[in-house]
Amino acid sequence: MSIVLVGSTSGSVTLQEPAVAGTTVLTLPAVSGTVITTGSSGGVSQAMLATGVAGTGPAFRATKSSQQTISNNTLTKVTFDTETFDTNNNFASSTFTPTVAGYYQVNYIYSALSLTTGRTYAFSGIIYRNASAYAQYEHNITSAADQWGGMFSTLVYCDGSTDYIEAYFYQNNSPAGTINLASGASVTQFSAVLVRGA
Repeated sequence: MSIVLVGSTSGSVTLQEPAVAGTTVLTLPAVSGTVITTGSSGGVSQAMLATGVAGTGPAFRATKSSQQTISNNTLTKVTFDTETFDTNNNFASSTFTPTVAGYYQVNYIYSALSLTTGRTYAFSGIIYRNASAYAQYEHNITSAADQWGGMFSTLVYCDGSTDYIEAYFYQNNSPAGTINLASGASVTQFSAVLVRGA
């Protein structure tokens, strides 16, 4: 085995052991990639590989520019038409299809409008993986105001090729009626980030 350093002929690369007793092992996965280090004074506090480890993998955040009507007793895919960022171009048509395998933190925030005072509502924000419910947040309320929101997160494994993530919303109220999901970057949003490679 050998270590080969390739690059400019000027400057130097120093590998320095920690000033503590014992043995320190640095294990690199069997993949090629760019090693990124953090630490501002020459000390390396964390090393990551650009081939899919947290810190360099896909991340996105999307919001709504207009309200979306949700019919009573109907499971509805939530549409997100405005991207704040999409680092690897993996978000399209309100669907996140990451091209790096690993574990993703998925975040979903919603705000329901057009609630009628005194009406009983059952809400569910649901994260779907491959067209099946994966995680959901439920609550039941008797409305005393026009607006009600919720938020939750979950960890989802994606294979980096075919797995995809979507956000859904379900509402059931009595007596029956529609509600609207609010628009605006801060109130209804969908996001995800790679936190660990496969």
